[in-house]
Amino acid sequence: MADKLTVLRILLIPVFVAVMFYFDSSRMYLRWLALGVFGLAVLSDFFDGLAARVRKEKSDIGMVIDPLADKLLLLTAFIVLYGLRRHLPLNYSMPVWLVLIIVSRDLIILLGVVLLNFMKIEIPIAPSLWGKFTTFFQMAVVLCLLADGRIFPVLSVAAATLTLISGAGYFARGVKAINAGSIHTRD
Repeated sequence: MADKLTVLRILLIPVFVAVMFYFDSSRMYLRWLALGVFGLAVLSDFFDGLAARVRKEKSDIGMVIDPLADKLLLLTAFIVLYGLRRHLPLNYSMPVWLVLIIVSRDLIILLGVVLLNFMKIEIPIAPSLWGKFTTFFQMAVVLCLLADGRIFPVLSVAAATLTLISGAGYFARGVKAINAGSIHTRD
């Protein structure tokens, strides 16, 4: 069940993108559809975690595709909302500094995972508490932007701050794993 909800979240990404590309001032109803599609994706994230805990459905594939689905959803949303900022009839627009912080953090994490894998150093794939807060606030930023929420600027700063904090935490964890790598390497 949990993995199916994660797959649903991945499948909602192109739907969200398509709706965003057709959304303009002559089709304002598409804003609400985009908000609904993104909101459904957010709910699928919440419920897949809940289902995995309640039903004790921890799978190896779920441990990989769940965070991947979150990254794909959020990176896509931030990039699309920034790319379309001049065409969207919204009160706020996605700031480039926020997109750069979010994309950079995720690229650094990805490069770190590739480096650790290349060095044959095992590190468990587990989100930190800061990472969970970051995901929550990043999702809230997208929802707030689409809803024209007045707290969008405040949420943007909070999401950026948490993104930097969690990124620093993952970076430190990677450095620690590399430093300990000579003791605990894979064969």
